[in-house]
Amino acid sequence: MAQQLEIEFKNLLTKQQYEHLLQEFNIPENAIHRQTNHYFDTPSQAIRKLQSGLRIRQIDKYYECTLKEKSAEHAHLETTDEITAEQANKMLVGEGFYAKEVAKRLALFHIPLENLEVFGSLTTDRVEIPYRDGLLVFDHSFYLQCDDYEVEYESKDAIKGNAIFDEFLQQYGIEKRSADKKIARFMQALQMDKK
Repeated sequence: MAQQLEIEFKNLLTKQQYEHLLQEFNIPENAIHRQTNHYFDTPSQAIRKLQSGLRIRQIDKYYECTLKEKSAEHAHLETTDEITAEQANKMLVGEGFYAKEVAKRLALFHIPLENLEVFGSLTTDRVEIPYRDGLLVFDHSFYLQCDDYEVEYESKDAIKGNAIFDEFLQQYGIEKRSADKKIARFMQALQMDKK
């Protein structure tokens, strides 16, 4: 189990901006890694109401379950358990919950594990690059009928991170376009689909 405070800054990109950044940073095709997030909540959206998100992330044969709890404007407390493929598959079909530390956090909010269900999946092609004491991330995500692109900057310090990210956007001529978390964008697309 790992628990960490994640401080990140996000900005939506156009397809052209995303492709330009891949060229600028000389990103080879084999540096782009695919990951899929499977999102969970209760039918009453108890986790969403806490401004939190619960997911199983699959990267090749590696699986982890993460609860992200909002703690400040650009910060989230992440509780993560590594799980096996078999455990992940059982969780995805509602046959148990095998992320022990995540389960303890959910219990603090009185969220019954048996009420959790998968409401969708989002796949991301991701590039991660060390950048100025942090991590720069280029993402191309696809879900439902949507395709979107974003840049993220993860930092250990909110003030410095914000300044570095602003400089990065200026340097590459990218206008500020605030980006919700992927789970929030997925939920918006899901609501649009239902209309």
